[in-house]
Amino acid sequence: MNDRTVRLEVPSDESDPASYLRAAWRIAVEQGAERVELVVGTSDGHLRHAAHRAGFLHEGVLRKGRATPDGAEDVHLYAIVAGDDHEGPAGFSYVMNAALPRTRVIAHALFRDADDRVLLLQVSYKNDWELPGGIVERHEPPRRGAEREVLEEIGLERVLGQPLVVDWLPPYIGWDDAVEFIFDGGVLTPDDVAAMTLNDGEIVSAHWLTAREAAGHVSDLAARRLLWIDDVRPTTTTYFEDGRPQD
Repeated sequence: MNDRTVRLEVPSDESDPASYLRAAWRIAVEQGAERVELVVGTSDGHLRHAAHRAGFLHEGVLRKGRATPDGAEDVHLYAIVAGDDHEGPAGFSYVMNAALPRTRVIAHALFRDADDRVLLLQVSYKNDWELPGGIVERHEPPRRGAEREVLEEIGLERVLGQPLVVDWLPPYIGWDDAVEFIFDGGVLTPDDVAAMTLNDGEIVSAHWLTAREAAGHVSDLAARRLLWIDDVRPTTTTYFEDGRPQD
């Protein structure tokens, strides 16, 4: 911390921690602090709620950020910076947006060729092959994200149809959960295929495979979805969880 940062602590016998924090950070800012911090143990739920009510922004978790008699523990880091707007119409949502969970959105496109095969891309950064597409950027609509990724990965500017599948993905090998859209890309003509240009460095190769052939090159979750799409041939969107359609 620099000399313009103040770290607060709430007395253990404080009956109204939100009011205490609100008064304390205002005094600190009036006295010249540029940043006012608060660290809260992961088990101190009442103090986390108090920090939200007092206008503190949740900035993340400091792993092993505080020493205790039983060893170091993880703590939540909260802060207020001089000039933050906590009193205006957006003050509450500003604070809560930083505190509430965020789920990644993934968007892919399913393209077929004239022989009814599916386009899969072999990528440079993992073993599983993928449909064209990827992670949706912040504040980007899922379909627009899929269209952007298609253009970046295979050089085709396409307008995608409605999603065939919306799938909730559970945590997996270090990733948190996510929501994935698979949009209908329609049939690519031979001219479309000839016009494809693969992103050098990211896309190793492109392959046209049947759903059953594809199952040997994708994750088990992705294989379940491709086989289902190939069997059902959906014309409307179906909701999935963990690669399985839900009633």
